Amino acid sequence: MPSSAAISLDQRTRLAALQSLQSPRRRGRPLLPFIGPAVLASVAYIDPGNFATNLQAGATLGYSLLWVVLWANGMAMLVQTLSAKLGIATGRNLPELIRAHWPRPLVRLYWVQAEIVAMFTDLAEFLGAALGFHLLAGFSMPVSVLLTFVVVMAILGLERRGFRPLEIAVGSLVAVIALAYGVELLLSRIDWLAAARGVVVPNWGEGKAGLYLAAGILGATVMPHVIYLHSSLTQRRLVVADQLKPRLMAATRREVMLAMGLAGLLNMAMLAVAAAAFAGRGAEMADLSLAWQALTPLLGPAAAALFAVALLASGVSSSVVGTLSGQVVMQGFVGFSIPLWLRRVLTTVPAVVVIALGVDPTRALVFSQVVLSFGIPFALVPLLVFTGRRELMGALVNSQRVQALGWAIAAVIIVLNAWLLVTMV
Repeated sequence: MPSSAAISLDQRTRLAALQSLQSPRRRGRPLLPFIGPAVLASVAYIDPGNFATNLQAGATLGYSLLWVVLWANGMAMLVQTLSAKLGIATGRNLPELIRAHWPRPLVRLYWVQAEIVAMFTDLAEFLGAALGFHLLAGFSMPVSVLLTFVVVMAILGLERRGFRPLEIAVGSLVAVIALAYGVELLLSRIDWLAAARGVVVPNWGEGKAGLYLAAGILGATVMPHVIYLHSSLTQRRLVVADQLKPRLMAATRREVMLAMGLAGLLNMAMLAVAAAAFAGRGAEMADLSLAWQALTPLLGPAAAALFAVALLASGVSSSVVGTLSGQVVMQGFVGFSIPLWLRRVLTTVPAVVVIALGVDPTRALVFSQVVLSFGIPFALVPLLVFTGRRELMGALVNSQRVQALGWAIAAVIIVLNAWLLVTMV
């Protein structure tokens, strides 16, 4: 049973949020009670896969693709806002709505693909955390996997005490990543004029390499597992009357912009540091171990240590979020769930197999990103279908403008992922 202290923490958060929503003031409402769900969702946008993509982009084309990161982050903001809104408006998450409204055979298909995508996504995140332990402390990869399992399980155990302790733990890891890359920016010799030009001037260089990297950044914009998860995080966190839902949605929108905005800035920082440190070294910098080794002679041991710390925090936090997403997928699509520890054990097995077979962790990470692309249409299309239905969403139904923009973004992301998949195969 949750402890009374932890329950009171959740209750205090809910009470502060309700008092804020019931206040007649529109301006000056505190945001802190509403911060949590989007922070957990944002972790998927700064996971170890993003490290590899941003490192390669910066090392190959310098600051040229910063504008792609900016636009990709804008797309992610809209998608995660719609997912959060679905949970608030309906009181159900996306998998539950699919199970309630779509034919059973199709629901089973959705469940199978979602579990496969979640497994491969979790593989990348778990391997990233283990690699962080390996680089930071010099542990062997098997020992690093064991340490990662213990740390992730300890953080997941906080869920028994309520939603707030878990949100605080994951938020603290995001803060560690932000602090690490903030110092990395100070240690790097950033060409700020070139960086500013890269943000505002669309350019992907000459030849196919730039287009491929740009498509890689945009194609990884939507993370299917956190679309499912975000709707679950908001569905029961704060239950309010229908007349207060627009106010709750306004506060949620601010939280999404803040959390996803920070994730976008971190991705831009990753790319800018790579551009400053590794310009001209291209594809080899997609290997996280080589990038770490190269940082010491280029920027000093402190920069290399900060890189490993950020990678570790990214891998641990995204592994926690990935495990939670897997639970939402199973419970929503088929109506039952397994203990978190058992799911964590089962999803650790692929990482153990990869290491036992001697597969390079970075290669396994990249392959997992390819598998992830299969799941994007399965999550994005039903999200737009359901948030566009007034009988489900009520006053929070998508406007025609939002719906049109959402379908345009979906088309871009799906086409880019299909192109990437064909190219990589």
